[in-house]
Amino acid sequence: MSVARDRLERWLHTRDARLSGLPWLRTESHGGRTVRFVADEILVQDAGTAVAHRTLVGLGHRTSEITEDEPSTGLRRLKTSGLDVSDAVRRLRGQLPKGSVVGPNHVFMSTPHEHGGPFGPPVAADALPAKLAPSADNASPVRVVVMDTGIWLDSPLPAGCYTATPENHETVTDADADGMLDSDVGHANFIAGVVAQGTTGAQVRIVKVLDSFGVCTEADLAAAITALTDTDVLNLSLGGYSIGDLPPAALSSALETFLSGGDRVVVAAAGNNGIADRPFWPAAFTAGGADWAGRLLAVAAHDGTGICEWSNTGPWVSVAAPGADIVSTYINHELFTSGWAAWSGTSFATPKVVAAIVDRVATAGSVAAAAAAVRAEAQGSPLGAYPALH
Repeated sequence: MSVARDRLERWLHTRDARLSGLPWLRTESHGGRTVRFVADEILVQDAGTAVAHRTLVGLGHRTSEITEDEPSTGLRRLKTSGLDVSDAVRRLRGQLPKGSVVGPNHVFMSTPHEHGGPFGPPVAADALPAKLAPSADNASPVRVVVMDTGIWLDSPLPAGCYTATPENHETVTDADADGMLDSDVGHANFIAGVVAQGTTGAQVRIVKVLDSFGVCTEADLAAAITALTDTDVLNLSLGGYSIGDLPPAALSSALETFLSGGDRVVVAAAGNNGIADRPFWPAAFTAGGADWAGRLLAVAAHDGTGICEWSNTGPWVSVAAPGADIVSTYINHELFTSGWAAWSGTSFATPKVVAAIVDRVATAGSVAAAAAAVRAEAQGSPLGAYPALH
């Protein structure tokens, strides 16, 4: 076995071992695809809380055993041991008014996480001759948030390229002490580096929602999105599938709140399972018909000649962008002596589109108009059935 293949196999084994060792994580197979969610809990909006309590009691759970908290304003999380999450959600959806927020607490993951082949762990790369530190004279006024892993400070990514408060810093590279880098350490560094290379200096802020293995819950993601204020473009290089392929309710509500708050755009990765017949959220909200869906772009990956075989596609994909063998800033480590890496995934096609939007805001006049301009430009150079940036 080659060194590269051996490293990939160990990386995949570490990822699977990490997920199987999380006592709160449950998985179900729906249509041949894995859906992940938090065990023993459901999410429901305030107005449905009383009905939710009655439903859980009707399923045999004692009132005294049901706990409740508020992960974000207007959203309640109900927990009770041994809960059949799918059944409880199905019953509640039948009782609450159409459009009510109710669902599992889905688990989402970063989007270099699910594919194999050469598209697993990053590989070392020579440093690029790129000046990444933005200048105060030409910095873009566009405020970009990369909602992702924490930022690793020991990196060739200059501090002037981003901001991050201490709670958004990554502090470990091997949380499970297995002698390997955690699968998603440096993910935010890499994405911020892609944006920095593609613009004249966007104001990039890192918000940590994924752990060093690229895992987050829907409740935490929704709360983080709802809390955003000083943001124009949100990069979401993460996602997952849902029970019954239905839109994740709490995430939908959070995106509606964010995108209804002004001149804002969300750019989301299409995922890396190589399928076209199932929605991958949050990217697939583009096809949901909501008033705000037009300000969300779903990004597939191409390699310059065609759509990458591992990239998800489907009618909900807005645009394809370069996502194969992308080179960007990673972390300073004995395996990455330059601090730079090559990595593949829709995770890294997504910030390519973010950078394109940022660079067009001044001419277009608004963030939404810049996103429309990117779409129009991509229509002129399609790859396969999809508009593409090159």
